[in-house]
Amino acid sequence: MRLVNNLKIEDFQKVIFENEKVELDESLVSRVEQSFQFLKEFSEKKVIYGVNTGFGPMAQYRIPENDKYQLQYNLIRSHASGVGTPLKPAAAKASMLARLNTLSQGKSAVHPSVILLLTELINQDVTPLIFEHGGVGASGDLVQLAHLALVLIGEGEVFYNGERRPTADVYKELGLTPINIELREGIGLMNGTSVMSGIGIINSYNTKKLIDLSIRMSCAINEIVQAYDDHFSESLNSTKRHTGQQKVAAKMREYLQDSQLIRKREDHLYNKETQEEIFKDKVQEYYSLRCVPQILGPVLDTLEFSEKVLEDEINSANDNPIIIPEEKHVYHGGNFHGDYVSLEMDKLKLVVTRLTMLAERQLNYLLNSKINEILPPFVNLGRLGFNFGMQGVQFTAVSTTAENQALSTSMYIHSIPNNNDNQDIVSMGTNAAVMCEKVINNAYEVLAIELITIVQAIEYLEFKDSVSSSTRKMYDEVREIVPAFKEDMVMYPFVQKIKDYLINK
Repeated sequence: MRLVNNLKIEDFQKVIFENEKVELDESLVSRVEQSFQFLKEFSEKKVIYGVNTGFGPMAQYRIPENDKYQLQYNLIRSHASGVGTPLKPAAAKASMLARLNTLSQGKSAVHPSVILLLTELINQDVTPLIFEHGGVGASGDLVQLAHLALVLIGEGEVFYNGERRPTADVYKELGLTPINIELREGIGLMNGTSVMSGIGIINSYNTKKLIDLSIRMSCAINEIVQAYDDHFSESLNSTKRHTGQQKVAAKMREYLQDSQLIRKREDHLYNKETQEEIFKDKVQEYYSLRCVPQILGPVLDTLEFSEKVLEDEINSANDNPIIIPEEKHVYHGGNFHGDYVSLEMDKLKLVVTRLTMLAERQLNYLLNSKINEILPPFVNLGRLGFNFGMQGVQFTAVSTTAENQALSTSMYIHSIPNNNDNQDIVSMGTNAAVMCEKVINNAYEVLAIELITIVQAIEYLEFKDSVSSSTRKMYDEVREIVPAFKEDMVMYPFVQKIKDYLINK
C-alpha cells in the first residue's frame, strides 16, 4: 500500500489483518524533510515549546542548546511508565501506522529517519511493547506513545515472531538502526492520539463483524420459530427514516430469501377465516425477534459514524506544536486532545453492549421452553432431569452481559486533572478504547454461546434442510467444531473454539 496521507479504515485493515506492506510516497519523505529543516532554522532564536523549553508546567524553563537533544531522551525514558496488560500486537501495529500517517503530514518537523524506521518496523511485523494503562488522552497517548518512541531509539521491548524480546536484540538480528534525536523527535512522537485511534480502528473492525453475526443469528432464530416476514419487510422499515434500521432489515431479507421456514402473515392470519378464541400461532413474536432492525439499526449507525471520526483523526495532524512551513509559522495548541475518539469509543462500547443484551435475550428465549413452546428446557437433547443441555453456559452468558453493562460507564466524562493541573481536563480516550475492546471481546463470548444453542435447536427440530443457506452455512461450520450435546460434556473448550471461529470468520 502506497502511503499518501489519506488512509481509509479499509487500508488500515489490509495492513493489520492481511499484512500488506507499506510504501512511503517520495513526496511524503520530501515534505517531512522540508518541515524538519524549516523548524530547525526557525527555532534558532525563538522560544518553541518542546524544542528549547521544558514540557507541560515546566515549559517556563529555557533549555540550553547543549542539553536539547538529551531533553528528548529524558522525556521518552521518563514517560515510558505504562503498566498492566500489553496491547495486542495488532493494536500496537495499528497505532504505529496511525502515528506514521500523522507524522507524514509534514506538520510535526520530525527527522525523516522516524517515518522510515516506522515503516520498516511495520513491514517486518515488529511491534512495540505498549501497556494498556498509562495515558489520560489529553497530551494524547503520552505514556503509550513513549513506549513506541522508546523502541524507535533502540530501547525497551518489542514483540517479534510471537515473542517478547529486547528491542536491541531484534534490531541487531534484522540489521535495523535506531533513530537519532535531531530536534523534537521525542515530543513529536509522544504528543498525539495514535494509540487510541489504532485501538479504535481494531474495535470498529470487530464491531462490524459482530453486527453481521448478530443479524445472521437473529435470522436463524426467526427461522426456528417460523416467524412472519413482515417485521423485516421493506414496506414496514421504510416508514421509519433511520438508515441503519433499513440496512439491517435489508440484510435480514437477503439472508432469509431462500428460507423454507419464514412465513407470510397473509397466508396464515389474513386469508384464512378462523373462529378460534385463542390462537395457536403467535400473532407477534417477542421483541428480541421482532425488533431486530430497530435494535441493531442504531448499532450500525453508531459504528459508521465512529469510522468517519477515526478516519478524520488518523489523517489529521494531532500533536503540539503544529508546524506550517508554508506559512513560516509554528502554532501552539491542543490538537493532541483525544475527545473525539474518546466519545466515539464510549458510544461504540455502549451499542456493542446493547447488541450483547439482544443476544442474551434471544438465548434466554431459546432456553426457556415456557416462552418458546417448541423446544425442551435448555434445548436439552438428552434426558430431562438427568442431563442439562445448555443450562450451564447460560450463566456465563448472563454474567458476561452484566460485565458489559458495567463497563459501559463513560470515560469521556471522567476527566481527572493531573500534570500539576496543566492538564486540567483530559479525554481518557485510551482508557475508553481499551474498555471498548474488552466489551467487544465479551460480546463474542455471548454470541458464541448463542450460536451453539441455535445449532442445538435446529438439531432438535430437524430443520437443517429447511433453513436458509446463510443459516445452513453457520450450522455446518459449527457442527465441524462442536457435536450435538446429548450427553453432558465439559463445555468451556467448545465455547472458546466457537468464539475463535467467530473472531476469525
